[in-house]
Formats: sequence, C-alpha cells, structure tokens
Amino acid sequence: MAPSTTSAVILNINGEKHSLSVDHRTTLLDALRERLDLTGTKKGCDQGQCGACTVLMDGRRAVSCLQLAVAADGREITTIEGVADGEALHPVQQAFLDLDGFQCGYCTPGQICSALGVIAEHAEGWPSAATEDVRPEAGVPELTAAEIRERMSGNLCRCGAYVSIVQAVSRAARIQQSQTIEEGVA
Repeated sequence: MAPSTTSAVILNINGEKHSLSVDHRTTLLDALRERLDLTGTKKGCDQGQCGACTVLMDGRRAVSCLQLAVAADGREITTIEGVADGEALHPVQQAFLDLDGFQCGYCTPGQICSALGVIAEHAEGWPSAATEDVRPEAGVPELTAAEIRERMSGNLCRCGAYVSIVQAVSRAARIQQSQTIEEGVA
C-alpha cells in the first residue's frame, strides 16, 4: 500500500480553527485562498521574492507561498482579514490609508502584514542590516527611514509607493509606541 499524500491539519487563522485535509505539497497560500476563501493574501511571484503573500505566523512574518500548509498545523496565523479589530482599523492599516501607502492595492495586504512584523521586531530590539550599533547594550535602534526600508525590503510594490509606505510604517510605529507607553502608565 502506497503512503498517503494527504494529512489532516488544523490551521488556526485569525483566531478561528479550520480542520482541513491537505495534500502534502499544498502551500499555506493556496490553502488560505483556495480552501478557506481568505483571498486578501495575494499570490504574486509564487517564489517568495515579492512579499505579496506575507502573513504573520506566531507573530513573525512568513511568505505563505513557501510555507507548506502541513508545516503550519497548530500555528497561529494572522492574515490581512484578521488585522482590524471589528470595524476599527489597526493603526498600520489607518496609516496606509491616511498616507496613501498604496496605489493599485495588490501588494498592500502583504505590506501591512510585513509592517506589523517589522514594528514588533523593532520593538523587541532586533537589529537589521541597516542598524549601526548591533551591540545588545546599545538598546533598541531608532526606527529611521533607512531602517524601515531595509526591514520592508522583502515586499515589492510594482506601483512604487515606497515613500508613502515608509511614512505609513513610521507613523504606525510611533502610534503603537505611544499606546504602549500609555498602557504602561495606566
């Protein structure tokens, strides 16, 4: 008897568990779009080079076109559909809207998910290739435009909205930082 080429998985997406039987070769992107009708995550290059399919997996950025659905079993996955709090947009979404951080909008879901990851990584003190002083005692680097560009470099925008994207990420990071400070004081 030939071994099975499918597995049962539980995908925890945007706080909701989905039980699926998937072929071992099915990418997370295809499971999201074709099996769960979560079409906000876009298929761009299908090679992990454009970032249009970026989601958060356990709070970290992941290109879902290179992630197998079976490897995502039991992990916490956030897609663009799970970013807003009901009708209230997330600060990153609002900043993209306010500052025109998009043109055609195709890459925007991946840009927003990546921005969420960037802001979290920065807040945790993760250095980037643009970080001048990577010593732990140097603390969290300033989130400059150069830092944002470097950290967001895996997400391409064919329309060229990069200036506005950097501004949106910067604004959202400042808003989240001030909210964190206010929560710590309260």
